[in-house]
Amino acid sequence: MRALTVRSLVFRSFSIIAAGILLASQSFASVKVALVLDKGGRDDKSFNAAAFRGATDAQKKLGITLKTVEATDDNAFETMLRSLAQKDFQLILAIGVSQADALKKVAPQFPGKQFAIVDAEVAGPNVRSLLFQEHEGSFVVGAIAAMASKSGKLGFIGGMDIPLIRRFEMGYAAGAKHVNPKIQVLNNYIGVTGEAWNNPPKAKELALSQYQRGADVIFSAAGASTMGVFDAAEDTKKYAIGVDSNQNWIKPGLVLTSMLKKVDTAVYAAIEQAVTGKFQAGIIRHGLPDSGVDYAVDQYNEKVLTADMRKKADLIKTQIIAGKIKVPDYYQSRK
Repeated sequence: MRALTVRSLVFRSFSIIAAGILLASQSFASVKVALVLDKGGRDDKSFNAAAFRGATDAQKKLGITLKTVEATDDNAFETMLRSLAQKDFQLILAIGVSQADALKKVAPQFPGKQFAIVDAEVAGPNVRSLLFQEHEGSFVVGAIAAMASKSGKLGFIGGMDIPLIRRFEMGYAAGAKHVNPKIQVLNNYIGVTGEAWNNPPKAKELALSQYQRGADVIFSAAGASTMGVFDAAEDTKKYAIGVDSNQNWIKPGLVLTSMLKKVDTAVYAAIEQAVTGKFQAGIIRHGLPDSGVDYAVDQYNEKVLTADMRKKADLIKTQIIAGKIKVPDYYQSRK
């Protein structure tokens, strides 16, 4: 009788635990998340790809229901965000600064929904703004570019000509001049509309021109258009620097490094907080101290990014974090 009682208690305990796990699983699965990408699309191997990676990681690990949509036109963002908010999505993630104006209109109309936006500051009790210190990461890769340059000329190619990308450029040029005050930095932008994020042929044309003018390293902050810069690097056997995601693998030995902007980590954290009921609105900044921005080293670039270069780059990172190096910020320069 005693054995039966113990067996019954054990079985009951396991049943309670199993029920708890099931309820938790059902609770997580019931959280519906929508991811709205910009025109670069989920396969840009850069900014959107990082956001998509973070969301799909959350889908696998947290069991959420995920819907991903891609804008075909910048004018569609408001309609898309409102349509998703009218449905049963608990958290809606707007990826990219181009969605800021649309989110400012939509979020207040749906106070019961949670929103997050990457690269823009949108105020609201239900909006989380995920911002990055891009200029600091760009400073570090600019320093690396100057270390690698033999010509004393570097290039920068931006996607859409907006303050955010000017911020990349300013940080990159400052980092290069920190290493070599006499270095020259050429710059071009692909366009002034969202089309600029997905125009590899134009990016390749601009990159080839910069290489022909003497640049031997080009940093591209241009979304999917960066693939054109990599093709130009391959044609000329010169270096390129990737952006947002680790792109070293795309042209091994020719991608000197990649300026990492860990959108995937920030997106995952926002989803995790929504799932656990701990979602917080407000501004969240990611930079060098929390490795929210960084440079990439792996088996694909370790031969071209020497140990000495890495040592110097890491020292520069430490000095920026400690406040010994002040990185110019395009946002501040406009005030």
